[in-house]
Amino acid sequence: MTSRIKLLCVIEATTVTGPAKNLLNFFRFSRTSEFQDQWPPMEFSIVTFHRESGGAVRNENPASDIEFSPNAFVAAARAEGVEVDVISERFRFDPRAIRQLRRIVARRKPDIVQTHMIKSHFLTKLSGIGRKYPWVAYHHGYTTTDLKMRGYNQLNRWSLPSAARVITVCGPFAEDLSHAGVPRDRIIVCHNSVAAPPVVSEDSKRALKERLGIVDGERIVLAVGRLSREKGHRDLVDAITRLRELNSELKFKLVVVGEGPEREDLERAVSQKGLAAFVLFIGHVENISPYYAIADALALPSHSEGSPNVLLEAMAAGLPVIATAVGGVPEIAINNQNALLVASRDSDSFARALNRLLTDTELARGLGSAAATHVIENFSPSAYARSLLRVYRSLASDEAATKS
Repeated sequence: MTSRIKLLCVIEATTVTGPAKNLLNFFRFSRTSEFQDQWPPMEFSIVTFHRESGGAVRNENPASDIEFSPNAFVAAARAEGVEVDVISERFRFDPRAIRQLRRIVARRKPDIVQTHMIKSHFLTKLSGIGRKYPWVAYHHGYTTTDLKMRGYNQLNRWSLPSAARVITVCGPFAEDLSHAGVPRDRIIVCHNSVAAPPVVSEDSKRALKERLGIVDGERIVLAVGRLSREKGHRDLVDAITRLRELNSELKFKLVVVGEGPEREDLERAVSQKGLAAFVLFIGHVENISPYYAIADALALPSHSEGSPNVLLEAMAAGLPVIATAVGGVPEIAINNQNALLVASRDSDSFARALNRLLTDTELARGLGSAAATHVIENFSPSAYARSLLRVYRSLASDEAATKS
């Protein structure tokens, strides 16, 4: 077994969702006996960012401000026993962040630098850190909601070809990276993982339904995710309209969990279509497990996806899923075996799939059971960790050989 590997992770996150959740899950798994019996010991630290209000920079020496927890992600990471350095910035690409990042990396002396998100990739290349240390970049896909984001995505295309390895979450993303100039032999596909869901008590489920105003006999369609254009929520609103036309007797509520720039437009569309009595906008939720537990179906109407955590979480919870067959979704969910998949932007097909699932109890039960078995067997935290550790160990061994 090789010696201890020091991993420094640079990530933009304020809440524990998506990549941040995967990162903390990996840290937790590293402490299990299964990990420690088979793999070299790991030492973790995190670098993240905090934008000060009014443009004031709190501290350019994060080492002296180690207890400062400006958001939920930093607090959660420190609660896991992970050391976190917080880079203070005045705006998203504050050049002072480069100096702070260099100081942190020099002090931490990592064996591997790992980056998530556009800014982290960009600063690692621009600072020269990516040339001094083995660099693993995580590519989670592109968001194209507006011109600004498309510009930011171009920075990714400049940064990523310089990384020693680029880990992405699905086959289509790997092809996109290759076309964008990342050498194919540096690209690794590693789907996200999901742990077994926590047990939610009957009392908790009953209390949540009462709080949401769900009455007996009402079916619950759950949608979870950022309310941005590529997530396809407007298509889901159209599908709900069509569902009411297909089956006017069906009693249901669409429960939308998440926040984002499209919320106001979605609420307006719901009102204009006369669906206000059928759609609930919940906002951001820290613990989504109770919502999976009370739902009858998950709706995932995305235009683009990588390896969606919400899909894995819902399937692990045994929740029947209707999803669009985009990105890495068909690499996780199999149509008519453990989910129902339809074409993107096809609201009529989505509505028909919803009606089928909500009215056929045997179908719903079979799909949910098969989904839970499938993800627990194939997308477990241990399988995910093994994939990552092979990459880390290979890079650490190569670096050690180069220095010897």
